[in-house]
Amino acid sequence: MSLPHAPLHGTALMVIDMQRDFCEAGGYADRAGLDIARLRAPIANITRLLAAAREYGVAVLYTREGHRPDLADLTATKRERSAAAGAPVGSRGPLGRLLVRGEYGQDVIDELAPRAGEPVIDKPGYSAFHATGLARLLDDAGIRHLILTGITTDVCVHSTLRAAVDRGYRCITVGDACAASDTALHDAAIAMIGGEGGIFGGVASTESLLQAWKKIAAPGAPA
Repeated sequence: MSLPHAPLHGTALMVIDMQRDFCEAGGYADRAGLDIARLRAPIANITRLLAAAREYGVAVLYTREGHRPDLADLTATKRERSAAAGAPVGSRGPLGRLLVRGEYGQDVIDELAPRAGEPVIDKPGYSAFHATGLARLLDDAGIRHLILTGITTDVCVHSTLRAAVDRGYRCITVGDACAASDTALHDAAIAMIGGEGGIFGGVASTESLLQAWKKIAAPGAPA
């Protein structure tokens, strides 16, 4: 698995955990009582960003939360918490075993399906850097700028963002291309990014990012 070198300033667009288990009826989030309508809200803006990234040569990668079929990588605390939420990891539902790799529900939703050659990082935790080869993948491709989208803003997006900042990546979180099941949590997570002069990078809207990419990619624009 590899990423192409991104001509647009070594940038990668990350689509975090836009999976059926989180976005469709009968999946993990639905069974845990989360508002999947809110979790589906970023789909349209992520679609726009994907189209532009592919046009301008920005690298694209996806993440999926999920565990080995034998659940050997599922911690006791996560097992207990998911059971308490009413959606035990590994239990069977209409989309297959919840949050288990290879099951229908664990895959990316059809609307945002990866194209051939776009890496998909399977992760057992909340951060995309935990127990994965993501850092090596990015470093091998010369990626130092990350654009974060997906769900949930307060958990997997923020966990990935914080881990990326600790590793020295420059990050932009696209506020209207992320979501949480509770808007208050989303708003708080976005607000945290700007503390101390942007401690966790920057926040952009989909439209502002698209306009910036268009300007950078224009013929004659500075490298």
